[in-house]
Amino acid sequence: MDLLNYHFPVSGVETWVFLPPLVAFVVSFFTSMGGVSGAFLILPFQVSVLGFTSPSVSATNFVYNIVAIPSGVYRYVKEGRMAWPLTWVVIVGTLPGVFIGYYLRVLYLPDPRSFKAFVGCVLLYLGVRLLYEMTPRSQRGKEEMKALEEKFDVHARALKEDRTARIASGLPAEAVIKTLSFSPARVEYEFWGERFSFSTPAMFCLAFVVGIIGGTYGIGGGAIIAPFCVAVFRLPVYTVAGAALMGTFLTSIAGVLFYSVVPVKAGLSTAPDWQLGFLFGIGGFVGMYCGARLQKVVPQKFIKATLGGLMLFLSVRYILPLVTALF
Repeated sequence: MDLLNYHFPVSGVETWVFLPPLVAFVVSFFTSMGGVSGAFLILPFQVSVLGFTSPSVSATNFVYNIVAIPSGVYRYVKEGRMAWPLTWVVIVGTLPGVFIGYYLRVLYLPDPRSFKAFVGCVLLYLGVRLLYEMTPRSQRGKEEMKALEEKFDVHARALKEDRTARIASGLPAEAVIKTLSFSPARVEYEFWGERFSFSTPAMFCLAFVVGIIGGTYGIGGGAIIAPFCVAVFRLPVYTVAGAALMGTFLTSIAGVLFYSVVPVKAGLSTAPDWQLGFLFGIGGFVGMYCGARLQKVVPQKFIKATLGGLMLFLSVRYILPLVTALF
């Protein structure tokens, strides 16, 4: 096998066999800290760099999620940083949306250009909103959130100053997420001695819309749900990350089933390229584990800035071709 020019028969891609896992490792390492699998950057890499443009690329992106995400989820569950009520609301809302997104992709959007522009507009808004949350004007009146960030910053500095401390050391008992109430109307939980809550129907509606977008492009939805939870629902990113990853993992399984089993019109390729998806997934698996392991010692502002910057980058890549065509 020629590692410098390997041919993937399903997708028709020819590339250095180590390139997919390397790219996936770098992307997932940073994005997993904010509850994002990195699929929203892996897909444009496949389309723009590898030339993989058929609907199969969406299914292949789901394979990446399935292989890569479990390592990150494991860390969040082990350390008690999984907000289970939020996770279940996201899953229940996203699953039907993924099914609708599948049909939009294969029946109405085999050419992804117009829909990518729409997704770019959504990500542009969310990215700008997330970065705005870091400005002094936005921070006024958010003393509780500031206190939460200061607690994490103090703990992070203590870990760094103690040379004998392992990065994998657990968080204090008060940093474990505790569910206070879970009802069809509202969810409330405690973290670092502070209480956070959100409307169950509102979160369900968000997950449903995100499921449609994620089902169409194979991004799972974490790239949209995570920053939206932080910017709009005022939930700390430390409690959102695990839930977003778990929701993306389960909906990705459903997405692969839809793209592999549900019949489509003749001549349209929708089944995933398992080899290519697995290689991306291996790199993502390692990257997400490292990212989730180091998240607790990285300032929340850095996570927000990284996630917001990545979303702006992706939005420009989605919107620019449409603007160029119009003008």
